[in-house]
Amino acid sequence: MDSWLQLNNQITACEACPRLVVYRQEVARTKRRAFRHWEYWGRPVPGFGDREARLLIVGLAPAAHGANRTGRMFTGDSSGDTLTAALHRAGFANQPTSRHRDDGLELRDAFLTAVVRCAPPKNRPTRQEQDNCRRYLAWELDLLSSVQVVLALGRIAFDGCLKLLRQRGVEVPRLAFRHGACYELGPSLPTLVVSYHPSRQNTQTGRLTEAMLDEVFGQIQELLRVPSR
Repeated sequence: MDSWLQLNNQITACEACPRLVVYRQEVARTKRRAFRHWEYWGRPVPGFGDREARLLIVGLAPAAHGANRTGRMFTGDSSGDTLTAALHRAGFANQPTSRHRDDGLELRDAFLTAVVRCAPPKNRPTRQEQDNCRRYLAWELDLLSSVQVVLALGRIAFDGCLKLLRQRGVEVPRLAFRHGACYELGPSLPTLVVSYHPSRQNTQTGRLTEAMLDEVFGQIQELLRVPSR
């Protein structure tokens, strides 16, 4: 079986976290009034994008009425709107919107994923749930052999990426979560870039602006212009 198909089949069938299984299914059953005619995905969500990508973008988890509804990462909610528009401005996406799985969105040189594959209550996965899901991120990273830069969106994604590296025996020093930070992790390892998560809470309060996100992607573009180590 194709490695990607095998991975995605395992992700979508996963029931390792009982709390998340109950929550994602309940959300899919009750729905939000605005989406009452939708057939919700209601399962764990695989990664999405260019499998030859040099940029891997890691988020927190599917939104209850976003990716948990549409079945595609960062699709159908305000976070997806903000991120996709920025990807388009930076040349990583063919269009500025991400509404549903069949909307024609294509990513160029970028792949979207998350540290947790099920929508968690209040967007707060437990430590055990994060630990249970990390193997899928590890598997994706193994298959994405061209990755040179990892963009961590938010503190949980940042910590999850570092934990994965430490589990693999990489000696990673204590690093600060700071928007715009750029960490060289060592030879043959991707550069880790940090951003606030493009959540509505961050964008509506001005903690993360369009200009700030564009600056992060500009930094990534510069990193990708440098030949791989």
